[in-house]
Amino acid sequence: MKIAVVQTASTQDKAANRDLVTRLVADAVRSGPELVVLPEAIMADFATEGGSVGELAEPLDGEFVGTLRKLAAEHGVAIVAGMFERSCDEVRPYNTLLTVGSDGDLLGAYRKIHLYDAFGYRESDQLTSGDVAPVVVEVAGLKLGLMTCYDLRFPELSRALVDAGAEAFVVPAAWVRGPLKEYHWTTLLTARAIENTCYVAAAAQNGKKYCGLSQIIDPQGIAVAAVGEADGFAVAELSTERLAETRRRNPSLLNRRFTVAPR
Repeated sequence: MKIAVVQTASTQDKAANRDLVTRLVADAVRSGPELVVLPEAIMADFATEGGSVGELAEPLDGEFVGTLRKLAAEHGVAIVAGMFERSCDEVRPYNTLLTVGSDGDLLGAYRKIHLYDAFGYRESDQLTSGDVAPVVVEVAGLKLGLMTCYDLRFPELSRALVDAGAEAFVVPAAWVRGPLKEYHWTTLLTARAIENTCYVAAAAQNGKKYCGLSQIIDPQGIAVAAVGEADGFAVAELSTERLAETRRRNPSLLNRRFTVAPR
């Protein structure tokens, strides 16, 4: 499967963000991907410290999801993108990843489990965490495990996704800049690929707040396509043959001792 990871920065202007998504998806599909991955919070950016994104949140049948479904059907491409989804708490919505199939149908929604209460920030003041359960969707015959940004720091989630059948991790993010943060981002992406012998496709926001560095990493930990700090996209082929060969040569999932490895 060919996949494109898109890098850009959203604002709190939802209409402008929908226009941006429409243009970026149209640009990316010219390279022929079967899946386009957009960053976390591409529907609307996070509020400033002490603010709220409650009024920006939408339901899964709202305007943003409608735009994604229309784009997917129009271009014949699956799309993963991040949004704020209404929850039972009007002030604290979910941080949700949507997966829309190439026919425009909604394939799945993952509500971020690990909220970013770290490095002096408290995402839990703005958002409600999702249920502690892995979400895996299938696109073009490949099983994708969904993770969002800070989830990357918790290897137990990636293990749960692999045990649920994931062959690749899709990681939309708005990874905040800061001392050594870019190093953490690239190191953790690589580690999740190597330790789980799977692909990792990371689409990040950039700009003044976020580090960018979107990339696609193969099961051996090699970045096969990447974007620097500017807007753009990277495209790579995810090969089930390479995945199987890597897992044959390095059967670390089967050799685990603390859990029963899938066989």
